[in-house]
Amino acid sequence: MFIKWIIILLAVLNFGFMVFDGSRALATGDYIRPKAGQHAGQLGPWSKAVSTIGINPEGTPMKVIFVLWGLAGLYITYAFLQNKPWAWQAMLVFNIASLWYAMMGTMSSVIQIALLIISKMLR
Repeated sequence: MFIKWIIILLAVLNFGFMVFDGSRALATGDYIRPKAGQHAGQLGPWSKAVSTIGINPEGTPMKVIFVLWGLAGLYITYAFLQNKPWAWQAMLVFNIASLWYAMMGTMSSVIQIALLIISKMLR
């Protein structure tokens, strides 16, 4: 049960931030960016990944993708919390598909994937 709550916490933080950041970017025109340090003013490594496949990371379509992706992740997380029969597999697939959201999102997804597998083995 403890593992499940860690998965839920990580998912809510990760997908909730995507909804927040994407919504904020739609409203203000820009994502949250670091203000200091080596990466000040830059988007995360995810921006290079989406640019590679032809999506402008600062364009409206990507901002909408952020919001929709985050909402879908939160919906799946809620289903996982409710023990829906399909939710464990959906969480696993969605976290694998979320590995592109580097860096914090990738780390969160890797941890969730590992914990999902461990939780399945412990059943």
